[in-house]
Amino acid sequence: MKHSKFNEEQIIGILKEQEAGMATADVCRRRPAHGAVALVPLDV
Repeated sequence: MKHSKFNEEQIIGILKEQEAGMATADVCRRRPAHGAVALVPLDV
């Protein structure tokens, strides 16, 4: 299994941005993650 590119603090920051109302696309754009992988739930 591959190791995460993000440390625990970065993942928590990503989740907090999402919970604060930032759109998933914007959260993903700010991070160097592959577009096909999202660490946060999709906006519904």
